[in-house]
Amino acid sequence: MDLMGMMGKLKETQQKIEDTKKRLDTVLIDEESADGLLKITITASRNIKTISIDDSLFEDKEQLEDYLIVTLNKAIEKATRVNEREIDAVARMDMPTIPGMDNLFK
Repeated sequence: MDLMGMMGKLKETQQKIEDTKKRLDTVLIDEESADGLLKITITASRNIKTISIDDSLFEDKEQLEDYLIVTLNKAIEKATRVNEREIDAVARMDMPTIPGMDNLFK
């Protein structure tokens, strides 16, 4: 592949990645505590959309904080996996293998 062709392909791939990032803003991921008392929805871009807290959790501040930490971390982990998988798939789709450029789009 000639250099101009590679540059065109790189530009095209960068646009596809930007389009994918915009789409990931609309992909919703739901997570909830094991007992269902706390529910969180975030986007695959890791923006929190909703938090639903059962009234019983307001009685114990420490417990509520623990629930938030655990459930938010699980939601963020899921969103990160979706995000990375989607971006990686687009970045590798049409790009030629160029040594040393494996992590260019991360």
